[in-house]
Amino acid sequence: MKVVSQILVRIPLILWAFIVIFPLIWMFMGAFKSNAEIFTSPWSFPTDFSFTNFERAWNDYNIGRAFLNSFFVTVLGSFLTIILSIPTAYALERVRSKFGEVLINVYLASMMIPSVLGWIPLFFLLMKLNLLDNLWALSLVYAISHVPFTIFILVGFIGNIPKELEEAAVVDGMSPYGILFKIVTPLIKTGIITVTILNAISYWNEFFMALILLQTESKNTLGVAMNLLKIDAQYDSAWGVLFAGLCIAVIPVIIFYSFFQRHIVKGMTEGAIK
Repeated sequence: MKVVSQILVRIPLILWAFIVIFPLIWMFMGAFKSNAEIFTSPWSFPTDFSFTNFERAWNDYNIGRAFLNSFFVTVLGSFLTIILSIPTAYALERVRSKFGEVLINVYLASMMIPSVLGWIPLFFLLMKLNLLDNLWALSLVYAISHVPFTIFILVGFIGNIPKELEEAAVVDGMSPYGILFKIVTPLIKTGIITVTILNAISYWNEFFMALILLQTESKNTLGVAMNLLKIDAQYDSAWGVLFAGLCIAVIPVIIFYSFFQRHIVKGMTEGAIK
């Protein structure tokens, strides 16, 4: 009975893994095929593993430039999010007051508001500030939009740190900023890594805000560039190039998540215990 129960448990997991992995494998195979191979033998392995489709996607369809743009806004947005969130989370956790409680509730409530409601006001605000079609401004928008979630995660980690450590540092003459950056920040490293990974993946995959706020093709991120490539593929019959572009967009996320998935699980577990 124990063996049977184990088999019954694993069968749905195996089926789910197949459903998730098979489209990825099919996409990778299609990236090395010509259009003729894609239509005549869509389920077979490519006859020739040529990187022509990757070269065309990177150079002819602006995927290379979009890749660099996405990398820029992802790195800068993740950095700004952490810089803005760590001091705020520390102040909200350690400085207990009625105003602080209200502010925490405001941050939590903002996470429940659909982001689509802010797109039109944000567009006109950036237009008045002459910040449309600007990757730096897009990175700042990404960062601010994820500050409430980041604070929500980091507050749990900071709450696990014994206050006696900070009191001992005060006795030794350390300033509040020294306590924050030399004692508290290293102790919540796991939480910082966890939330940075989650934010970075979200920034890399983001589409709608980049579509609305960017207007020049040379500044498009990967999501917008892939949408344009999808439209072009319908008229140019560049289906192999489309698969190659998808691979370029997906592979960094898969590699990144594969290396840091343990940090995510560890970080979410530690942050949940207080």
